Amino acid sequence: MKNTLQFDFIVDKEKNTITVKREFAANRKLVWDCHTKSELLDKWFAPKPFTTKSKSMDFREGGRWFYYMQGHEDVRHYCRVDYKSNTPNKLFTGDDVFCDEKGNISTELPTMHWEVRFNPIAYGTRVEIEINLDSEADMEKIVEMGFKEGFAAAHNNLDELLSS
Repeated sequence: MKNTLQFDFIVDKEKNTITVKREFAANRKLVWDCHTKSELLDKWFAPKPFTTKSKSMDFREGGRWFYYMQGHEDVRHYCRVDYKSNTPNKLFTGDDVFCDEKGNISTELPTMHWEVRFNPIAYGTRVEIEINLDSEADMEKIVEMGFKEGFAAAHNNLDELLSS
């Protein structure tokens, strides 16, 4: 097995995109399940000390994942992903938005348009995520909010889950 798993985080200001490439030492089906099943997402998706709690999950084209990240003193950050397409074990797309506790989209925070690909590699799976934002200001806001650090920490949680 490879000792160092790839983690690339590339910001392209001209295209308003963030590209994340991350490798996992697990087969594609298991990594796919960890990205598409709420009971598994709840175990890894938030950076510690936050936890993820799914309120509902309907992983299909036109479906939605509605969840929150809970921190100290019962602080909750609500989000939802509206799924646009799904090719099982290979690719899904969706819009990731911040919202209130009823699922109403926040107009103050950016929408992230995700394309998530799952590719088998010799020692596991490479997940390639392209996130498109509507403007450079939106992209900069997501980066300033600590998206890189939070997403890297969440992926470390996924490594722990996959090894258990």
